[in-house]
Amino acid sequence: MRRIDALIAAFLIAPAAAAQQPLSAIDWLDGAASVSVAGPRVEPLGLPPQASGVDTPTVSVMALDAARSDSVGLLPATVTGLPVTLWQASGEAAIVALLERLSPEPLPAIQALYYTLLLAEAEPPGDAGSDGLFLKARVAALQTYGATDPALALIERAGPATPALFDTWLDLALLAGTETEACAALAERPALTDDYGARVFCIAQTGDWQTAALIYETSVGLGLLSTTQEGLLAQFLDPEMVEGSLALAPTAGITPLIFRLYEAVGQPLPTQGLPRAYASADLRASAGLKARLEAAERLAHTGALPPNRLLGLYTERAPAASGGVWDRARIIQTFDQAMTRENPGPIADILPDAWQAMRDQGLAVAFAELYGAALAGIELPPRAQALAFRVGLLSSSYESIASAARPLDDTETFLAGLARGMPPADLADTALKQAISRAFAAGSVSADHASLLEGGKLGQAILSAGLQLDRAGLRGFGDITSALSTLRALGLEETARRAALELLILESGA
Repeated sequence: MRRIDALIAAFLIAPAAAAQQPLSAIDWLDGAASVSVAGPRVEPLGLPPQASGVDTPTVSVMALDAARSDSVGLLPATVTGLPVTLWQASGEAAIVALLERLSPEPLPAIQALYYTLLLAEAEPPGDAGSDGLFLKARVAALQTYGATDPALALIERAGPATPALFDTWLDLALLAGTETEACAALAERPALTDDYGARVFCIAQTGDWQTAALIYETSVGLGLLSTTQEGLLAQFLDPEMVEGSLALAPTAGITPLIFRLYEAVGQPLPTQGLPRAYASADLRASAGLKARLEAAERLAHTGALPPNRLLGLYTERAPAASGGVWDRARIIQTFDQAMTRENPGPIADILPDAWQAMRDQGLAVAFAELYGAALAGIELPPRAQALAFRVGLLSSSYESIASAARPLDDTETFLAGLARGMPPADLADTALKQAISRAFAAGSVSADHASLLEGGKLGQAILSAGLQLDRAGLRGFGDITSALSTLRALGLEETARRAALELLILESGA
């Protein structure tokens, strides 16, 4: 039974202030999450390269005068080292196809490279139209990795109050809990979207509940709403219906609007089974610690959440139970306390368990960023020292750690040489090490990508190399050599070294 007609009548005699509070009043994220991006591109190969070893730059919105919407970015060329002509020589369809094929869980070094490409300020492909397709493909890739805040910043920088970009803007704003501005724009210009559910929701958000209810009734009569939208919006517009209605079964086709409507009617959905972009909803202070921990792990896994924020949640308070994420929190708390005291004995005892717990969750690099440099300065027993060395090589301090190391065996000597860009070929005793050695001995772009470079398609060549390395696994030795040699020849030395170290330490267990 609907009571929307009664609701409309009530609005004729009651002020809108008496209605339900807008969702924007809910405390959403307590701060924008940054992403891990690759170090800046350096000059292509000539002399033996030296990795920059710079800190990850802060992501911030940079102004571009009279920029086309597709050219917006958050990282200027002075930060990335990439030219603004990065994409211009490529066809839009080719770049969009590559972006759609990005691995959902690439090597961390390649993940950081993808973020750099996706967030770079650069002119779009020369044949890009006015529909924002290139920008929306970048945004979709960021969403796949859970990087909602940078994606939203890109869209907002582009001037999203257009029919081409509005639906993407509203979806991202709903995920971030910052939909007020988007809803105000839609209330002023209803033609921005064909989604009548969004119109009803946004007009209610602006406080005009009477108009929202009228549009709702019209939309239902014309069959413009899905069954799920119809039921959720009825409860959203008339909170009294919530108490007397049956719980709505979650739909298989969750959208950001439907997700927020479930929350608004008191039936919030768990985010674990939803795409990674929804995980940010569980980072709010109002969510339970377990939900926040699980969400933080999902986002840190793809570099969409800084390691320090993950550590903050792990150490927020004593675990409330055992098993799963609680066990990881307990292990990290114990390890962090030992590191704070710089006590070698307890550190050596707990390091293997802490490392394994994080590695099993795909958080090895996050762990390395937190502790790799500090571990390098602590004298540990040989077995723990060997593990600490590998953890350090996965951190951004990899080069300085390798330079100061005293290798215990040939494998460590090879790893240390690789971290400095000079893996000793005579110690390449496996097919994987040989593939890596060949890449670092090469002095030019691989033949697989040469034609792209000859055509000026730099961004396409970098993306292709990243995808090639993702697909190679541990047996595609030719692809590993090809991808790494191209990355090095294009001046992406840090990415090549870190990706090779990750292949050896994380994938093959060197």
